[in-house]
Amino acid sequence: MDRENVRYLPGVEFPDNLVPYADIKDCIDGIRDILVVVPSHGLRSTLTIIAPLLGPESRVCWATKGFELHTGKLPHQVAAEVLGAERPMAVLSGPTFAKEVGAGLPTAMTIAASDAEFAEDLAVALSAKNFRAYTSDDMTGVEVGGAVKNVLAIGAGMSDGLGFGANTRVALINRGLVEMTRLGVALGAKQETFMGLACMGDLVLTCTDNLSRNRRMGLALASGMSIDEAKEEIQQVVEGVMAAEAVNEVAEKLGIEMPICHQIYRIIHEGADPREAVEALMGRALKSEN
Repeated sequence: MDRENVRYLPGVEFPDNLVPYADIKDCIDGIRDILVVVPSHGLRSTLTIIAPLLGPESRVCWATKGFELHTGKLPHQVAAEVLGAERPMAVLSGPTFAKEVGAGLPTAMTIAASDAEFAEDLAVALSAKNFRAYTSDDMTGVEVGGAVKNVLAIGAGMSDGLGFGANTRVALINRGLVEMTRLGVALGAKQETFMGLACMGDLVLTCTDNLSRNRRMGLALASGMSIDEAKEEIQQVVEGVMAAEAVNEVAEKLGIEMPICHQIYRIIHEGADPREAVEALMGRALKSEN
């Protein structure tokens, strides 16, 4: 056994206390705290598999980012449906490229939980010399940030790939944060959450660094590649493609104005021309920043 993820994280050895299992039942048996790390489209099915294997004291957390497509549900809402709302649950999110975490570079992230004790326990368990976890009780805000930032990162990649420059990128990040906050608050999140690691922090990271799969998707689209060609080149799940559709659906259902996210949706799913999308954004009626 290689004891490393040769495909996605080569050169980073598993710690000695990490034991891989071929059967998920054996993996969960006797374990109190379970961390699920799957793409958003696989969360419900994964939780459905583990639900009958959980004990009464089991607590579940996830590092999944994104709205469930067509239902518009956030991960904690999906988990409550599958596992029961009374079970302690938490979400891990924030600006954390796996390559840098694996290399032991200093990193900080957020744990938002329905149960304060669970959040504190996870923060203690995960924190180390070069890894710091902060706690939050705003699962909605943290999850909205994790979903919307992926969409905006595709837009930032397209903007840079088309040569629009640093001014455009900063405007996209800043006004994108406004859109993210607007949607989150409408869903019941706390406004201050969007200034934190899981929202503004993760947004800036994924919009500005080429380790971001979503940013690379935007760069590929700007170069003339199709979605499928870009996915083939990136060779990993690009959450922002599906998130663009899901975020657009939720925003339209709630009547929330998200012009940048809407134009990114149009480019990805309706074949709109990126330069025309920029013209549409720049040509909108002038308004107060706040």
